[in-house]
Amino acid sequence: MIEQAYNVLLLGAMLILGVLIIAGIVRSVLGPGISDRIIAVNMIGTIIIMLIAILSLYLDENYLVDVCLIYAMVSFLGVVVLCKVYTGVYLQKRNRKANLVAIQDNLEQQPQVRESEADEKEAQ
Repeated sequence: MIEQAYNVLLLGAMLILGVLIIAGIVRSVLGPGISDRIIAVNMIGTIIIMLIAILSLYLDENYLVDVCLIYAMVSFLGVVVLCKVYTGVYLQKRNRKANLVAIQDNLEQQPQVRESEADEKEAQ
């Protein structure tokens, strides 16, 4: 009796997580900004990790926990790469350099950028 209730609880949790994955996919496609899309992809990865852990309990297979840990590392690295790409695109749009050597150049350009932005606001 208790085992049957436990299985129903696990199946219900997996169903809810499946619905949340679909909502995350919709958010990653329709997100207004690239940062919203990156967060949605990270959320999908986290939900999949939870889904694999619940599936490990439901099927009573311990190797799925190892799969869960490996997926967590891959998901983390994927989000780090996406953030790095987004930062490079952002700096390129702002006409700044995107490497570590150019930090000093970027800091020197900030007063010039602020002055040009103020001139643009005054012109409008």
